[in-house]
Amino acid sequence: MKAKNLLFTIAAGLLPFSGHAAEQPRPGDDIEVIKKAALGIDTLIASFYRKKNLPVPAVTDDATFIRRAFLVGTGRIPTAEEALSFLEIEDDTKRAALVQYLVNSPGYSSHMSNWAFDLLRLRDTKSGGYNFQAYRHWVRTAMQDNVPWDEFVEQLLSSSGNGWDPETASVGYYTIDRGMPLDNLANSMRIFLGTYMECAQCHDDPFGDTERMDFYSLAAFTEGQSELNAGAFRKIYGEARENRVEDPLAFRVANFINDEVYGLSLSGGGDGRIKLPSDYQYRDGSPGEMVGGRTPFGKSVRTSDRDNDGQGREKLAEWVITKTGPQFPGVIANRMWERIMGKGIYEPVDQYIDSDKTVYPELTRYITQVMVDLDYDLRAFQHVLLLTKTFQFATNPNPSTLVGGDDFHGRKIERLTSEQLWDSLITLSDGNPDLKPIRKPDMRVNLAGTILANTDIVTFTDEFLSMKTEKEVRARFNELMDMVGGGKKGKNNRGSDDDMMMGGSTGNSYGKDAPVRASELPSPAPQDHFLYTFGASGREVVGDASLEPNVGQVLTMMNGFVQRKLVNNNGAHLYKSLQGADTDEERIRRVYVAILNRPPNKEELDWMLEELDAQGEDGFRNIVSALVMSSEFLFLQ
Repeated sequence: MKAKNLLFTIAAGLLPFSGHAAEQPRPGDDIEVIKKAALGIDTLIASFYRKKNLPVPAVTDDATFIRRAFLVGTGRIPTAEEALSFLEIEDDTKRAALVQYLVNSPGYSSHMSNWAFDLLRLRDTKSGGYNFQAYRHWVRTAMQDNVPWDEFVEQLLSSSGNGWDPETASVGYYTIDRGMPLDNLANSMRIFLGTYMECAQCHDDPFGDTERMDFYSLAAFTEGQSELNAGAFRKIYGEARENRVEDPLAFRVANFINDEVYGLSLSGGGDGRIKLPSDYQYRDGSPGEMVGGRTPFGKSVRTSDRDNDGQGREKLAEWVITKTGPQFPGVIANRMWERIMGKGIYEPVDQYIDSDKTVYPELTRYITQVMVDLDYDLRAFQHVLLLTKTFQFATNPNPSTLVGGDDFHGRKIERLTSEQLWDSLITLSDGNPDLKPIRKPDMRVNLAGTILANTDIVTFTDEFLSMKTEKEVRARFNELMDMVGGGKKGKNNRGSDDDMMMGGSTGNSYGKDAPVRASELPSPAPQDHFLYTFGASGREVVGDASLEPNVGQVLTMMNGFVQRKLVNNNGAHLYKSLQGADTDEERIRRVYVAILNRPPNKEELDWMLEELDAQGEDGFRNIVSALVMSSEFLFLQ
């Protein structure tokens, strides 16, 4: 056994980690609580095997385990150094130590951020010029700080205020769907409660129990969303639009204020009442009739149809989190089970099924209770799952024996997600990507190419949002026009439009080809990017990422980014890891460990030595290219 190395020093907590430090201890901070919950799951799985007369699967080897644990826990393969450290240590506790290292690493929060971005359909901008960098950073920070799921959801559903303020940037959850509150509500029900209500926007659901009145009664809680004090700016903006040809600068400034100041703000806590649409067709209501809020299941929550409640969204959040019984914790527990184990206990994971109707009711109820007992700590919950023997079972290439869920008989083989592939390739080409700082929004104010001095975007937006009269707003607008037009208000730093809100001393800006984690790149990925080619979500609808193959993927692996940044790049981290190797056999072994996280077998070693004999140093590039394009690299076992 080698001396304790960096990997296990971190795992033992002897080096600092810049993650969340809870003010009060959580249940998930107690490793004995984590271990007990993991044992409870394994006990239930063992019971399931006995009931179904199934053989107990073999436990996977160390090489498969470290690769699986890294990809599932952090979204990338281990570096060559991390893999060698793990494989060369003989210690019965090393798997548990590795898991503890992974869930407390920056890679965990990066991987979780990708998951949250997809779930929330989070994108940097949308048509019309709206900029959601602050909202994106709020979500990214919440994953890094391990904000409990119930608190995270409560802030998304109930917050109001300035979309640039870090304290209220969660309003982006609503403003990103500005003008589509009914679609937003349908997504909320699907994401947080596993309930499909899309059909009920137009008619009673023919495949379920949801009626159209149920949908509108629920929509009443979020009705009345508006921009903070936007009325004071409306006439000024209208004038600028009307005169945009004669005075394009004024239009640019006005457009910025409209989109980036008012457009990102959220006022109104939720009216608690709503008018039925003009095409309402059922006997329980009339077109244009005002109806109050009413929840369709769980503990009943109601609001009056006579007066605006003003707290509808807060009441909706409270109902979702605390008054829907096991549904709220059950949905997120099953989502996390799918994330770690590869398949949900029941599927699809965004369509809630009562535990008694799932393939294994006892297990469903147990993990739901674990989620509650851990106070919705998603990191701790995943720590539990990663510690189970169930997670360590060897890969099962056969389909599940149970309809509608998993048979818990070993992980199913699946292709890596686009983000896992990208992050793994970056690891090979540039080393550990988790050592690079996360992307942050620039808080400067770029107004029509002028960087305003002595202010930041939060101060700037707060000032406008606090003004209640057109007179106040017009005076400030005219003052800004003097500044950007080179008037008497002093010189300002000039910047291009592309600089707006990104880069500079107050943010970390990464272009689309930067060698950083996918969580730090532009969102969604541009259509010419590796991530898009390999099926990254377009962030328009929930769950539209794809693992389907296409010709573009083959060409990208053979001729594109992989060849340029890795195979033909002499400075790639992968090749640096070969330094100090005295023999071709050792160099081949290191290449295998770096890419596939295992040493080659005797037959593979002989093949690779033959390639080196025939091609010389170019043979190493051919070996790297072949391994990276192999199914073993592209798929998670």
